[in-house]
Amino acid sequence: MYNLVVTADEGEEDVRRTPKASSGTQAAGPAEASADGLTEAQAGRMLADINEVIRAGEEMRKLRAELIQVFVGLGWTQDTIARLAGMSQPAVSKQLAGRGRTGDAARPMELSLDQYDVPWLEGRLWGLAEEISHRLDVPGAVGRAVEALDRGRKRFTPQNVDRLRRLVEEDLRPRRAELPASHRAAYDRISRGLDLPSEVTAADSASVRRALARRLQRDRLRDD
Repeated sequence: MYNLVVTADEGEEDVRRTPKASSGTQAAGPAEASADGLTEAQAGRMLADINEVIRAGEEMRKLRAELIQVFVGLGWTQDTIARLAGMSQPAVSKQLAGRGRTGDAARPMELSLDQYDVPWLEGRLWGLAEEISHRLDVPGAVGRAVEALDRGRKRFTPQNVDRLRRLVEEDLRPRRAELPASHRAAYDRISRGLDLPSEVTAADSASVRRALARRLQRDRLRDD
């Protein structure tokens, strides 16, 4: 079926035939519900959520492979790493071989908290935020921000890091009596470092450095 289109230009008529959409095959608009009551917007949000989980899973697999390299560099045996990771020793060996490492050539990584490259400081801030969320009865906005980072829904962009700093500061000020002094001291050091980060670029990936700094910071605060 066709529609007849007539346009006038200086007294002349231009006649064109354009396809006529069938009433049974018209596509629904972005906010228009299908026959089952699901809109394209709803379907888009569902698929976006699934894509986030898939992406986070892929990133976690990559992070695990990189951490295995770090642990080998610290002198741990492949058997020990396999036991801790819930993997077989051949699977650990395969991950190392796949990244061009045999394990013997891996170098040890510095694990002092007092490092001031941006990924390391972001990891420390992440760990501090988690500890604050854990200690307070009502985690609030910090808890939600931490959960978004944990689940991979938020990335460590400068904007998200600045927002996390503000949220940590907002919890530290009015609820100082509920938190150990070590939390405020850690925040002050992290904040100063983020304001004036080190120019040194670490050899390890940003995700590895964040993950290690996060774990070390949490354990340090629990021990204080």
